[in-house]
Order: sequence, then structure tokens, then C-alpha cells
Amino acid sequence: MMTIKTEPIDVVIGVDTHKQTHTASIVDQLGAELACRTSRATVAGHAELLQFARTYSGGKRLWAIEGTGSYGRGLTTFLLAHDEDVVEIDRPARPARRNGAKSDALDATRAAREALSRQDLAEPRCSGDREALRVLLCTRKVAVSAYKPAINHLKALVVTAPAALHDRLTGLGREALIKQCSRLRVSRTQDAEYGATVLALRSTARRASMLMAEAKSLMSEIEALVTRLAPRLLAEHGVGPITGGDILCAWSHRGRLRSEAAFAMLAGVAPIPASSGQVTRYRLNRGGDRQLNRALHTIVLTRLAHHDETKRYAERRKAEGKTSREIRRCLKRHLARRLFKLLESMPMPT
Repeated sequence: MMTIKTEPIDVVIGVDTHKQTHTASIVDQLGAELACRTSRATVAGHAELLQFARTYSGGKRLWAIEGTGSYGRGLTTFLLAHDEDVVEIDRPARPARRNGAKSDALDATRAAREALSRQDLAEPRCSGDREALRVLLCTRKVAVSAYKPAINHLKALVVTAPAALHDRLTGLGREALIKQCSRLRVSRTQDAEYGATVLALRSTARRASMLMAEAKSLMSEIEALVTRLAPRLLAEHGVGPITGGDILCAWSHRGRLRSEAAFAMLAGVAPIPASSGQVTRYRLNRGGDRQLNRALHTIVLTRLAHHDETKRYAERRKAEGKTSREIRRCLKRHLARRLFKLLESMPMPT
């Protein structure tokens, strides 16, 4: 029988999650489908699915849920609160079919069978402080992403502005430009082109200013939360509030990842053999959590520029014939090992 946490599992319930509905499929240890049901994505619907699973199994159950951090978050939280075993399943690969068969029930069954076939199953990421950090990071990234086009649009408006405005605003730095444009006023004596340009400049500048203030405010909240959760992480050279927050969100909690090798694979920094003939080499891993990978990449670039020990390592490996890309890959793999051990040894905040 399949086991999890040393306890035998009688059935696996695969769940295909959507915004409005969830479809659950119960399979036995051989992968045979026993029953299937669709319920609303509400608390009442979650209770219906749990009762449905209890009807077909009075013993131990394992829930294999797609999207435990998105559409399946509510169901995952509900099941964990009722002491159910839950694992996260990536979207199962759909077998090639001539008729293109696809439905929520089929996807739910595939999720359950995927859990049966895997040797290592991933726990869902935890909620609480980790989820609070995630939503702050996501919101700040949206604000920063919107700020850049606003600035580009503001500068483009200056280029094509009437001569009086163009001469007045050209040559100003970013902050000075935002400040100056935010104070522009529309007058009835201005012609249509001049007045419309002033209105567009003021509106764009105020939007950029608001996004900048929002990003700074969120950064303060993120830094305070990361400092409380993992002060030792921020003490590492090159780790800041944003990169530290991305690392914490991906790691989630102690014991979720079975080893530092699994953490490296999650980060997309585990070396992939690319040897041929008498040449032995490894290539970059393009998979994994790209936010975590970007965080490690940013830290490595910072260390290469400002950390003496890292500089000496890079010079030594370059003398051995390693390329800059290969050196960065080695550094990211080493960094993943170091940070994983640090995170796993940290005392949990009360």
C-alpha cells in the first residue's frame, strides 16, 4: 500500500481546481476510479467533498490537489484544518489522444494517479506569515512593473510636447521631472494641444509618483516581515528584503523539501549533465521556480561585484577554464546549499 508519513493510504483523491468549481476523483491503490464529484468552490462545497471522500474511505486518505496556492487554496486550508493529508500536484501531463479527450473529471483522475506514481510528494506551502509575505511581494512587483511604463510614457510626452513645455522640462532628472509635471496647471487661455499635453503630463506624473510611494511603503512592510521571520537570512552577504522574501516564499517551512538537492532543483540551479564524447560539462537548468532562481542570480551577481571571497573563487575557476556562465551556475548551486541549511536550522518565530 502507498504510505505517507509512515501511515498506509487507502485511497487517493485527485482534485482539479477552478475558480467556481472543484472536481474530485477517488482512485484506489491500483489507480482504478471509484467515484467522481464536482462541488462549488465554497466552504459548503469543501465540506461536501470531504463528506464524499469519507463515504468511500473510512481509513486514511491522501488528497492530491492542483494549484494549492491559487484556485485550490481554500480547499487546501479547509482540509488541513480537518487533519487531512494533502500534497500538491503540478498539472499532470495529458496523454496524446486521437479524440483530444479532456474534462475536469479526467484531469482529477490524472492528478490522483500522478500522486500514486511519484516517489516524492510535495507538501503545500504554508499560509500565515509566508502568505502575507507573498501577497506583499506580488503587489510590490505589480506596482514596480506599472511604474516603469509610466515613466517611459512621461518622457515620451515631453519629447513631443509643444516647444514651451519641451524646453521647460527637457534635461530634468526622473524625480525632478515627476515633481515638475505633477504641478502643471491647465488654463482656459491655452490652446487644445497645449492643454491636453499638460493634462496628460500631470496625470502620468501623479500616477508614477503614487506607484513609487506604494512600492516604498510595501518595501518597508516586506523588510519588517523578513527581518522578523529570518534575521539570519538578511545577514547573508547580498541578500536583501526582496530576494530574501522570494527565498522564504519558495522554501515555505522546515521539512517541506526533503534535501538541499531538492531545494536546488526547485530553484532551477541543479546541474544538468550535457556531456558528449570526451567532454564532461553541465548546462544551466531552465526549470524550477523562476522567482527563486532570479533571487539566487541577483545575490550571486552582487557577491561577484562586492564579495572578496566570491571574487577569488571566480578568478580561480576562470583560470581552470570555466566560462562566466558556468561559474555563475556553480555559485548558485553552492548558494542554494548554504541557504537551505541556514533556513532549515533557523528557529521558528513564535
